[in-house]
Amino acid sequence: MGVFGIGMGPCATAAGLRRFGALAEELGYESLWAPEHVVLPSPRQPPSPMDPDYPILDPLIALALVAGVTRRVRLGTGVLILPQHNPVRLAKEVASLDVVSEGRTVLGVGVGYLEPEMAAMGVTPRGRGARADEFLQAMRTLWYDEAPAMDGSHVSFSGVDAWPRPVQERIPVVVGGRSPAAFRRAVRYGSGWYGFRLDRARAEDDISSLRAAASAAGRDPSELTVTVTPTEKLTPEVVADYAALGVHRLAVMQPDFRFRVVTAGEFEEFVYANAPGEVGAAAHGA
Repeated sequence: MGVFGIGMGPCATAAGLRRFGALAEELGYESLWAPEHVVLPSPRQPPSPMDPDYPILDPLIALALVAGVTRRVRLGTGVLILPQHNPVRLAKEVASLDVVSEGRTVLGVGVGYLEPEMAAMGVTPRGRGARADEFLQAMRTLWYDEAPAMDGSHVSFSGVDAWPRPVQERIPVVVGGRSPAAFRRAVRYGSGWYGFRLDRARAEDDISSLRAAASAAGRDPSELTVTVTPTEKLTPEVVADYAALGVHRLAVMQPDFRFRVVTAGEFEEFVYANAPGEVGAAAHGA
């Protein structure tokens, strides 16, 4: 079990991050997930997920603070909008989070969908998938290769290095998105896939598509972890159903989170109600 929404709403303050990071760890949650939107359309317009004045922190900064008040819980981005980043700088930032968290980083990435946000960042939507693929390759060479180098259409460097390297032998990369390209990206570059706001029927369909993409690429589907933020109220029976479909992790989100800023008390109640021990999931021991 994980909690989605760290760094937003009641968790968009230092006090909120400390409070809910420590609480989630105490209750046995396995992971915390921080979303990313640098800017939002103002006024709000579809498909924007929230109002422009909704408080949301930079996910890596938020997770770095949480790293200092926790010792076990994994720290995930859910998800970084990869084409909006400079991959060399992002590789440094993610490696730094892995160092200060002592190896607890999970990198969730997606290609984005909000054109006003991309325009404000100086990024065009066209070709964002190809950029994301190349950015992942660039980050990997900076993390793991003895002599990092990249000569691509969007990233080019050599004769440089970046230390410290990540603590983990391989930072888990989970790829978000429900398109055929997203499934192929997860299979080719990821250790897992993230399905956001799915019920059991949609999760079953997407997991089937993910497995088909893995088989087509000659990769064992069992190598890929599946994370889902569910839309359904969790009970032990619902949790068992998701597990039977092949879901390894549920990252719960308060249903009305995106439509109003819930209070700290409401969020705390939600975190307690969905704790592993309450919904029949395996607690992550200290």
